[in-house]
Amino acid sequence: MHYTLEEITTFLTVMELGTVTAAAARLNLSKSVVSKRISDFELTLGAALFRRNAGRITPTEAALRLANRLRPALAELNAAAESAAWGGDSPETLRGRLSIAAPMTFGTMYLSGIIARFALQHPELELRIDYDDRARDLQRDGFDLGIRIGRTRDTALMQRKLCDDISIPCASPAFLDRYGRPSEPADLGGMPVIGYSYVSNSDTWQFRQGEEVITPAVRETVSVNNGEAMRDLAIAGIGLAYLPRFIVAAALADDRLERVLPDTEPQVIPIVAVWPPVQPMPTKLRRLIDHLAAEFASGAPWSQD
Repeated sequence: MHYTLEEITTFLTVMELGTVTAAAARLNLSKSVVSKRISDFELTLGAALFRRNAGRITPTEAALRLANRLRPALAELNAAAESAAWGGDSPETLRGRLSIAAPMTFGTMYLSGIIARFALQHPELELRIDYDDRARDLQRDGFDLGIRIGRTRDTALMQRKLCDDISIPCASPAFLDRYGRPSEPADLGGMPVIGYSYVSNSDTWQFRQGEEVITPAVRETVSVNNGEAMRDLAIAGIGLAYLPRFIVAAALADDRLERVLPDTEPQVIPIVAVWPPVQPMPTKLRRLIDHLAAEFASGAPWSQD
């Protein structure tokens, strides 16, 4: 059985992006070359990896199983090659590629500048950054590192906490003048709120009183998939929003938003870097994680502001 590293890389890129066209653009190849590599790989394996129908391709069960095994193997192969070629843990120039997945608002507000400083220190390193509020499957989607806000439930990932934030329930002063200012969590029952598409309201709107957790039955009037959009809708008076402080700090400071139930115990939300457990750990990945930790060593910059 003979196959090439180019065929494996092409196969995993098609799996990640979902189309031959997107994979060809990523790899800077023609669509015909990508298609031929996939066909040659299938011929070598003696198995169909994609179903083709009306210009669309869908991975087979065999492709899904193969990709899950090839991704960590390819990552380890790349790490070994880099270690041999570029001096392992020596302070040589970092080369190769790092793929990073992070939430949209946190990425645009705070992470971009931090990564820019890292990129300036390592100009020969290629960085791919994907901002998306969905929690991406790092191994399936080919990411080296992810940033997660809140407690991660994926115990298969390694993690390092960067800092803590808190969630803040808030609304515009005009909204609170209209609906009243709640004095306890139960007062929120039936009040209109702005929902977050990726988390249920019952998981979001929780308040701790001693040993008891209060979950008022709020009324969702609109749901969006981005924190900045939620903040702006709250400023417009559409409803209450429950958001991380890094999103609403400026709006609270200039009174566009008002904190609701300020005497309740806030929800602490850790901000962590996560990555698949690859051994040996690539030097470039460890350096990036160390850089992120150093940037947040003094705590969350928005709380200092």
